[in-house]
Amino acid sequence: MRRKRVPTAPLPQRDGVNAVRLRLPEDPEGVWPTVGAYLLGRYGTAVGVERIGAMLEAGRFVGADGRAAAGAEPYEPGRWLWFHRDLPAEERVPFEIGVVHRDERILVADKPHFLATTPRGRHVTQTAVARLRAELELPALQPAHRLDRLTAGLVLFVLRPEDRGAYQLLFKERRVRKEYEAVAAYDPGVELPVTVRSRIEKERGVLAAREVPGEPNAVSRIELVERRGGLGRYRLLPETGKTHQLRVHMNALGLPILDDPLYPVVREDGPEDYRRPLRLLARALEFTDPFTGEERRFASRLSLGPLSGPGPRGGAA
Repeated sequence: MRRKRVPTAPLPQRDGVNAVRLRLPEDPEGVWPTVGAYLLGRYGTAVGVERIGAMLEAGRFVGADGRAAAGAEPYEPGRWLWFHRDLPAEERVPFEIGVVHRDERILVADKPHFLATTPRGRHVTQTAVARLRAELELPALQPAHRLDRLTAGLVLFVLRPEDRGAYQLLFKERRVRKEYEAVAAYDPGVELPVTVRSRIEKERGVLAAREVPGEPNAVSRIELVERRGGLGRYRLLPETGKTHQLRVHMNALGLPILDDPLYPVVREDGPEDYRRPLRLLARALEFTDPFTGEERRFASRLSLGPLSGPGPRGGAA
């Protein structure tokens, strides 16, 4: 059976964030006589009954035709509704996003430290995808992969929804060569270059990932590029893409990346210190373009700064 096509959203993005889309589920027992009864039952506990009532009164839930849905309307299973969430105010990450490359299909951006790639948790409007959509007027923009919030550097975005799957597949099938740069302590007792292989697991709700016994699922090559005093600049070449993989592997070598708030010790949550970014940068991306067959290589224009104590002021790498 063919799935019904999802209608085009009748609400425009707000600050680069899409409206929430929901479809009214089947109700064989007739639990929800009206649209309002369903919305109050689904969201009333989390948001508050009074708030949902006010949103209905203000016409903030709309159907595919763009008309406001009244709370008293009869419940209709399968009906599509859209609405914008009330988002808490977010502190603006005080660094700009650089555009390294843009053509008719892709945009390669230099994401600064402290900026998430996509909305998650308390970071929604202050994300690379939301800010780029709003700043460049590209509402269809979507990332082909994700870069950790605390890591700066290259992120590949796709301009057209129909092209996204092909670029995502490059990352899924490990056909993208990724090169990172990090600043960490120098230890003459650590023999480099080295390829680290281990099994990494990340539990939901736990900030730090950990290495566990078992078949390796994470592979990273670590090379020393430069040394000055007690610090080194390292080239990191991941073959896989587990969460926090490079940070975990550097820590396992006894070389935790400078200003890492999780490894080796989880730092207490507090205000962002933009003067001390994690000294990790997604330096380069290389791949064969799935549409043109062209060999593509992109290099970050950001810098981790000199081999010295704290990260550079401004924190944007």
